[in-house]
Amino acid sequence: KTTDVYLKEINYEFLTDFQGYLSNLYPAGHPKALCNNTVMKHIQRLRKIVTMAYHMEWVAKDPFVRWKMSFDKTNREFLSEIELQKLETKAFVSDRLDRVRDLFVFSCYTGISYVDINKLTTDHVVMNIDGSHWIMSTRQKTNTVIKVPLLPKAMAIIKKYKDHPVTVVSKSLLPVLSNTKLNAYLKEVANFVDIKKNLTFHMARHTFATTIALSNGVPIETVSKILGHAKIATTQIYARVLEHKISTDMNNLKSILETKNNRRNENADIKGSN
Repeated sequence: KTTDVYLKEINYEFLTDFQGYLSNLYPAGHPKALCNNTVMKHIQRLRKIVTMAYHMEWVAKDPFVRWKMSFDKTNREFLSEIELQKLETKAFVSDRLDRVRDLFVFSCYTGISYVDINKLTTDHVVMNIDGSHWIMSTRQKTNTVIKVPLLPKAMAIIKKYKDHPVTVVSKSLLPVLSNTKLNAYLKEVANFVDIKKNLTFHMARHTFATTIALSNGVPIETVSKILGHAKIATTQIYARVLEHKISTDMNNLKSILETKNNRRNENADIKGSN
């Protein structure tokens, strides 16, 4: 341990040492050291403070001028259509696991994150002019407005827990558990459903973006709005094309090309007969 470091003492050497320290840090209760992207996130937060100090002329130099962030490309996991269907149709004996599964599925069909689901109340469910129900709220992370049309499966989950003791007492929309408990119980859910992926609650948001929305033809601009992203570049991380979508698109292209080829042959036959 060391004493507090003054802003004027932060230089390039300190940043290098700080990165090395974080890279070898094992947080309490974690079997692994911090991954590179987590290290970069911590340094990114420090950078915001130092940059502000530089602009306020509290420090003479910006030590980050020559510093380069190096994030690793991440492979955002999501559930396939088959995996999601297995999860939805599984009958759980435990009310606890049934509830955890429902909360996860709700996020899969709305794209709403844990922290935002946690603050939802019935007041956030509004009726549109066409009679459909929407969730209208503000995303805590970016403070952007989110407007989410409620698909039937999401609406069914809301109705299921309308009179649940937790929702009645807390006046919340759903009986949400702590994020730690949710993710721990999701491991049990994955075992029962035979899902080999590391099931976390945030994976539901990825599943909405890919399996539910983008792979079913929803434009990326619409997905970006629903997810509450401030920039569409953020949404493009989710914009992966599933194998069955590629197959469908290529089959459609094949049909179009075959139709065009048949027309050419028909026109050639007509000209030949003349």
